[in-house]
Amino acid sequence: MYQLEGWFLWFILFWVVVLVGLFAIGGFFMFRKFLKKLPKNDGKSDMDWEEYYVKETLHLWPDDQKSLLEDLVSPVPELFRDVARHKIAGKIGELALKEKADKITQELVIRGYILATPKRDHKFLRKKLSELQISTRPFESLF
Repeated sequence: MYQLEGWFLWFILFWVVVLVGLFAIGGFFMFRKFLKKLPKNDGKSDMDWEEYYVKETLHLWPDDQKSLLEDLVSPVPELFRDVARHKIAGKIGELALKEKADKITQELVIRGYILATPKRDHKFLRKKLSELQISTRPFESLF
């Protein structure tokens, strides 16, 4: 019978810690997605509402606002960009439906982006808006 000792023991212990850590991280993100799929009091989950708002306002999106949204989500890592774009588009759609907008405007895109993203991401938005020469002054109360 072979006994674990020396460098091989440390390698196995390191590998066990790495695997447990990776499983924990993966489980955390899967659990968050599971929580978003749970129905609320109205019978729809957060993800269902997101999908509803996107579908209901799809015809309101002019090409220039679609490209603005693409520019704004460009700092998001590519792995998470689709999810971020969909979440932000859902929030923009929600605002558009509540305000009975005829079309999605630049102001709606920026407000929806601010409301849909955590505060830690707002510095990237400010930087991107300054690159695009768009004033953040009208949106300061939302930051």
